[in-house]
Formats: sequence, structure tokens, C-alpha cells
Amino acid sequence: MIRLLAVIERDLKKFKRNPIVIAMSILMPIIYLVILGNSFQGKLVGLPVAVVDLDSGPQAKRVMENLRAIEEGPGTLRLLMVSDSGEAVQGVRDGKYKAALVIPSDFSKRVSVKGGPEVGLFLDNPDPISSETIRGLVGASVSSIRSDYVPIREDRTAVILRDINLYAKVDYYQSLVPGVMIMAIFLGTLTTGVFNLVMDRFLGIDESYLLTPLTKFDIVTGLVVSGLSITTVIASVICVVSMTITGIPLSRGLHGFVPLLVVVVLTTLCLLSLMFVILGRAGHPRIVGVISGFLNVILFFPSGSVYPIASFPPWLRAFARVNPEAYAVDALKAIMFKGAGLATIAGDILFLACFTVVMMTVSILTFRRTL
Repeated sequence: MIRLLAVIERDLKKFKRNPIVIAMSILMPIIYLVILGNSFQGKLVGLPVAVVDLDSGPQAKRVMENLRAIEEGPGTLRLLMVSDSGEAVQGVRDGKYKAALVIPSDFSKRVSVKGGPEVGLFLDNPDPISSETIRGLVGASVSSIRSDYVPIREDRTAVILRDINLYAKVDYYQSLVPGVMIMAIFLGTLTTGVFNLVMDRFLGIDESYLLTPLTKFDIVTGLVVSGLSITTVIASVICVVSMTITGIPLSRGLHGFVPLLVVVVLTTLCLLSLMFVILGRAGHPRIVGVISGFLNVILFFPSGSVYPIASFPPWLRAFARVNPEAYAVDALKAIMFKGAGLATIAGDILFLACFTVVMMTVSILTFRRTL
């Protein structure tokens, strides 16, 4: 019994000597509750919808009144008036709007003469949760403008909603592929780069760096580039395998090979440099294990890879604006499901590049080249 108590006492003392592990053991379940609880099944808010109203008649006004009631009530839609239908559709393709509603100039007249009135709805369908929500709300708005009676014969006044998916259909299974690639990149950056330095410290062989003329820049940059090469290969393999499993044509990956490679490289550099900033002075692999779980939760789930960012509460949406994984997921979805090029995802690339420069600078400045 005494020997058993000695083993228990030794293990408890080792645990007490590591305050970071103790703190994270308490905080992690709470963080999981807060982040995961707000990342799924939230109410979609502020979905941007471009509206091209070419008709000034009474029936078009009733459609707009119904849409504005949704905007001012639950706030699911955010209406943006656009004068040109071509500009509105292009805005959907560029990711500016989630959908574009076009009310033709003869809409009210067709309703009055029972001439089969129609409206057009162009959807950004690679995001199935948002597009289906918009389709349902717009459909309800246009169909409820004449609900004074129930017709017995064929109702020629019923408005027909011509919804058009701008891209090939993407089911929920396929929509997870960009998130899987980001997860692969995260795991790759976790087991390379700064992790090798922490292991050297833990094993007591990091002194070899100090016996050489290597500068802080050489050590940090060398480990980051080494991790970049390994992680890029891993992400490429995961990309091909996940596209094959989910039925996404590999031709889409080949068509967008250059933008895809740019996003993967920049995302990897972002995460590698971020790891260096956070773990650059860690000396025990246990700390890496604990911190990695924390980072995975706060970066992956608020990235929009599983559920739309529009459903997050305001504070989590604000965090998503500075989360590099959110920009990476947005760019990968545009490339894989919309055939976007570098010009379309220029905003995402710019953020990832700036984030990398800032994190690399901080990691080099804060890295300690001493025992």
C-alpha cells in the first residue's frame, strides 16, 4: 500500500507542477460548451440578398413588404436594392450576395390578368443551409401576395418562383470537404514546425542549436518551411481522397490547382507561424497536446466549415473575422464548388498573407535562443 501511495503522490506532484495543464483541464470543457453550443443550429441572420425590382406596381410592392417584414422581424434576410440584374447575379458569383431576386417589369400586370406571373431567384447553392433558407422565405413571400381566397380551378394568379442554382448541386457531405482539408492542415502543422523544437527541449538536445551560428530567423523560418513541405503533401493527399469519397469530380481540383495550392500554402504558413507564437517557449509535449485541443476548437468550429457563420451570435461572428481558418474555408469552397480563380478569392488571400507576415514577425521576435 505504501508503494502504491508513493506512486500516486509522485504523479499528483508532477501534475501540480504544470499550471498550464491544470488551467486548461478546467477551462477546456467550458470552452467546448461555449464554442460548440454557439456553432451549430443557430438562427441564420443577415443573409445578404440582392433585389432587382423592375416593376413599380402594387403586387411587386406587396412582395417587397413581405420581404421587409422578414428583414425587420427575425432579420434572416438583409435586402440590398440593385438596379441591374446582371450586376446582382455577378455579385452572387463573387460571394457578395447569397442570392439575387429579380422581379420583372410586367410582374404586377401578369398577376392582374392572371397571366402566370414569375420571379427569378439566383442562388449561391454551394452553401445548402443558407440557400434552402432563402428559397423557403422568398417562396413564402411571393406566394402570399394573393391569399384572399382558395381557388378551385387552376390558379393563374399564383406566382411562380423560378429558382436557379448558379452552380452544380453540392450536398452536405460534399460541403464538408474544405473543412476536412483545413483539419488536415491543422494536424500537419501541429506535428511539424514548433513541435519538433518542443521535443528537442524535452529530450534535452536543443543545445545543439546554440552551438551553431544559426540566428533566431534561421531556426524559426527553417522549421516553418520544413513543416510547410510536409503539410502541403498531406493536405494534397487528403484533398484527392476526400473528393473521391464524396463524389466531387477531380477535374474541379485540377481546374483550380493553382488557387488551391496558394490557399493551402498560405493557410499552412498561417497556422505554423501561429503555433510558433503560442508554443515557441513550451518545453513539454504535454502542453502541446493540451493547447492543440484548445486551438482546434476555437479555430475549426467558428470557421464556417460545418455550419454557416451567419448563424453565429455577434461575438462569435466577430471572432470569425480574424480567424484564418474561416478565410481558408471560404476560399476553398469558392474554388472547389464555384470554379473561382485567384481574382475572386483575392480578399481571402490578402488576409492570409497579412496574417502570416504578422505572426512570423512576432514568432521571430519572441523566440528565445537561450537555455
